[in-house]
Amino acid sequence: MWPRTPRPKYLIVCLKFAMRRTPLGRTICLSSQVTRRSDFPTVSPSDRYIAYIMANFILPLTAVLIWSANVIVNKLAVGHIFPAEIAFLRWFAAGLLLTPLALPALWRARRQFVPHMAQYATLGVLGMAIYQGLAYSAAHYTSATNMGIILALLPLTTLALAVMLLGDALTAGALAGGLLSIGGVLLVVGHGSLLHLADQGIGVGDAMMVAAMLAYAVYCVLLRKWHLPLAPLPSLYAQIMFAVVALLPFYLISEKAGVSMDNLPELAFATIPVSIAAPFIWMIGVARIGPRRATVVINLVPIFTALIAALGLGEHLAGYHLLGGALILAGVALGENWHLPIRKAREPMPVVADELGSVR
Repeated sequence: MWPRTPRPKYLIVCLKFAMRRTPLGRTICLSSQVTRRSDFPTVSPSDRYIAYIMANFILPLTAVLIWSANVIVNKLAVGHIFPAEIAFLRWFAAGLLLTPLALPALWRARRQFVPHMAQYATLGVLGMAIYQGLAYSAAHYTSATNMGIILALLPLTTLALAVMLLGDALTAGALAGGLLSIGGVLLVVGHGSLLHLADQGIGVGDAMMVAAMLAYAVYCVLLRKWHLPLAPLPSLYAQIMFAVVALLPFYLISEKAGVSMDNLPELAFATIPVSIAAPFIWMIGVARIGPRRATVVINLVPIFTALIAALGLGEHLAGYHLLGGALILAGVALGENWHLPIRKAREPMPVVADELGSVR
C-alpha cells in the first residue's frame, strides 16, 4: 500500500530511475559526470562548458521557457475561454492535483501556518489571483510580444520596491537602470512614438499588464520580507487555496464558455506545466545556480516570448519592440550589476531562493 505522502528515500529512488532511464536524464547525468574535476583532462574546454550549462542551467531555462510559452497560451485562450474562467479553473485544478501530497504536509505544519494565514492569503491574491487574472484579461487587448516586454520590468520593479519597502540600498545602477527601463516601456506602449502615447494614451491591455507586473513585484518583495515558515509545497498549496477563494466570485459572475476540446489544451498547460511543474523546477534551479544568476536567466522571458509569438502567432516584431526591449534589458543589467551606493541600506535582508517568480 502506498504511503500517504512520498518519503524522501522513495522520491530519491524515483528521481534516480528517471535520470537513468530517460534521454534527458541521461544527458544531465552525463553532464554532471563530465563537470567533475577528475574528468577535466579528458574533455575539451568547449565540451566542458556545454556540459556545465546542461548540468546547471537546464532547469531554470526550462522554467523560463514554460513561463514564456504561458504568455502565448494567454493569447491563444482569447475567444475560447473567458479570463475569469480560465484563471479560476487553472488554480482550482492545480489545487486538486496537489491535494494528495500537499494537504497532509499543510496539516502537519498547521501550527506554523495558522498564525500566518493573512500573509499567505495576501500572497495568493497578489501572485496568483490578481497577477494571472489581469494577464488573461490583458491578452484580449494587447499582443503577446508587448506582454513579454512589460514583464521584463519585473526584476527592476522588485528592486525598486525593495528599496522603498525593505530599506535596501539605493544604487546608481538601480536609478539609471530604472530610467532606461521606463523609457523602454514608454517606447513599446507608445508604438515607437512618445507623441502617439501622449495623444492616444496607454492601451487598456498594456495598462492591465503593467498592473499585473506591479502586483507580482509586490508579491516578490512581501515573500522576501515575511520569511514565512512553511516548506515550498505546503506554501504553494496554501496560496493556491486562497487564490481560488478570491477568484470564485469573479468566476461565478463571469460569462462561461465551459471546458471543451477548443480550450482544454490551454487549460491543461496552464494547470500542470505552469502552475505545478515550473515553480518546483525553478526553485531547484535557483538552489543550484543562486538567485543572482537566476535573475539573468529570468530576463530571457521577453526574448523567448517575442520569438515564440513571432513563430507561433505570426506577430510582427517592429523596431520599437527591439529597441524598447533592449532598453529594458540594459536597465535591468545596470540595476543588477552597478552597485555604487547612493543611499545605504537600513538593515541587511537575506535573499530567499524562491523570491524570483516561483508561482507564475
